[in-house]
Amino acid sequence: MMRIALTGASGFLGRHVLTALRAEGADVIAISRHPDVPALDGVTPLALDIGAVGGDVFTALGRPDALVHLAWGGLPNYRSGVHLETELPRQISFLDACIDSGIKRLVVAGTCLEYGLQGGELDETRPLQPTTAYGEAKRRLLEHLEGRRREREFALVWARLFYLYGFGQAPSSLYASLRAAVAAGASSFDMSSGEQTRDFLAAEQAAAWLAALAMDSTDAGIVNVCSGNPVKVIDLVRGWLSEWGVEIELNRGVFAVPDFEPLAFWGDGRRLRSMVRESVRAQRRPTTAGAPDERT
Repeated sequence: MMRIALTGASGFLGRHVLTALRAEGADVIAISRHPDVPALDGVTPLALDIGAVGGDVFTALGRPDALVHLAWGGLPNYRSGVHLETELPRQISFLDACIDSGIKRLVVAGTCLEYGLQGGELDETRPLQPTTAYGEAKRRLLEHLEGRRREREFALVWARLFYLYGFGQAPSSLYASLRAAVAAGASSFDMSSGEQTRDFLAAEQAAAWLAALAMDSTDAGIVNVCSGNPVKVIDLVRGWLSEWGVEIELNRGVFAVPDFEPLAFWGDGRRLRSMVRESVRAQRRPTTAGAPDERT
């Protein structure tokens, strides 16, 4: 059984990843500053502030086969200087300690905001041109980790996340605020124009893919974690309302479209899907000599 350490385990995405890792059969060390993770067999809660670690971090984290690193402070204020001034040094210190103490596989959350104002379909080879402090901090962290790989041998998956939605999301998010309005019986809902095109992905699906990447042994590098499907925000909202069987007046144009994003962009998800398919094939490959090959 693989042992996976998971930071940010009590957060929005972390809770979904925790469930997905258990579904994959992993033994999970669930790390957060205030561990209130679900009580599940095979899950060991660990209270830890990543900004205050020292000594043998590998042993402190339970000697895991891999670390899935989701923890990051200062969100959802993407422009805040805290990402560069406070959070980036904190992240570098923690991940350096993990690498130096012997962790051999890292799956680290990146962000589509690393691409900046580039529009259209974005693949992993695009140059990084972040326009926010958050995107720039993530870019610098990636650059640092790539530099560390020239000094020490460890596998790195940089999971560049696009737009996630689902249960447990921050109340200010589009999905959560729309659900709250519906639950309250509101007659209308304030939103942006909805004309911007984005790449939205259910958190459960993103978590399943992150779990698969963590369980795999491939040294994948940068991977877009995205749906690969461009959709206008207004169409997404209408789709949710239709799925829930609810009618509500949409007050479009109340909120401005963020100026740190292009009007239309989405991820190229072909590399991710290819890797996940290969991972499934590897898991299904028979271990007994002479057994017939399974094909998908």
